[in-house]
Amino acid sequence: MELFLFILLSILCIGAVLGMIIVNNQAYSALFLVLAFSCTAGLFALLDAPFIAVVQIIIYAGAILVLFIFVIMMVDIKEGLTPEKKKWTMALACILAVVLLIELLVALKSALSPMATSVSGQAGNASEIGHLLFTKYLYPFEITSVLIIAAMVGAIVLVKKKDSE
Repeated sequence: MELFLFILLSILCIGAVLGMIIVNNQAYSALFLVLAFSCTAGLFALLDAPFIAVVQIIIYAGAILVLFIFVIMMVDIKEGLTPEKKKWTMALACILAVVLLIELLVALKSALSPMATSVSGQAGNASEIGHLLFTKYLYPFEITSVLIIAAMVGAIVLVKKKDSE
């Protein structure tokens, strides 16, 4: 049964990501993204990581997707990109694709190496994650919260600027 669910969720996730890339409508693309996030949460649940699965749904399928839809509503879709900007964005996209491919290969190499160490404890244990988050990773956690607040203030400033024009 687990193998069947894994195959089903994997195929759905790959299909949702391909649909997100292929479709031209940004709203449909966001809906495909919700499906991909939900399938990923199901895969985390199959790995016996319920905390990460729930966080995947709450944070990504909830908050991040709301942010994406907010951006889709703010951007004028009919305006499009000028040919100069299209060349620049395509070059940047190709560079980022190569960087992400290299990162993926490095991650696969380290994951498949015989010296790969296993994680101590349960992967989805909330108390373990909370303890690490507020002891060892306190400064990155606080820096992330400051960045999120700065992004929210920036979004409010942009909206106020747009309203006043």
